[in-house]
Amino acid sequence: MPVIGVLALQGDVREHLRALEEAGARATPVRRLTEVEACDGLVIPGGESTTLWRLAIAFELMDPLRKLLAAGLPAFGSCAGMIMLADRLRDGVEGQQTFGGIDMTVRRNAFGRQVDSFERDVPLGVGGEPFHAVFIRAPWVEQAGPGVCVLGEDEGRIVAVRQGALLATAFHPELTPDRRIHELFVSMVKGTS
Repeated sequence: MPVIGVLALQGDVREHLRALEEAGARATPVRRLTEVEACDGLVIPGGESTTLWRLAIAFELMDPLRKLLAAGLPAFGSCAGMIMLADRLRDGVEGQQTFGGIDMTVRRNAFGRQVDSFERDVPLGVGGEPFHAVFIRAPWVEQAGPGVCVLGEDEGRIVAVRQGALLATAFHPELTPDRRIHELFVSMVKGTS
């Protein structure tokens, strides 16, 4: 059973822990580099991307996580986690940095402010029925590089991608009972997908 850490700096940590357990992994919150290094994969939860960036610097995780992701650590980012996995960022605050890893340009808060949050069924390349997606101040992918597999779009906007061992969604699958995305990530960590 793979051990998957959920970056517990801010955001939907408990929800991701529960979803990962239900998807067949042993999930644990992580805040320190030694905790991350003991994991087979990492989830970067939703929350607020500038807060995640600042806390990653405060916890001395920014550069080490960049190196671990570049070296092949499987990671899944939802919402703000998608932003943190993007190589390029639009509408970031002055100096905002990401962990990078996915050859994509992501626009922060692309769907609007908190009051513009919504839920919609989105066809995804993970099999079965469309996924009931929860978008909260969500980003979208404005440009995906040639090595990026687009897994889902909402009204022509890219909202789910995969590149190698990295997976990202603009929405929050941890807030639904549908575990297909977490199951996909667990299989990626196991090396079976």
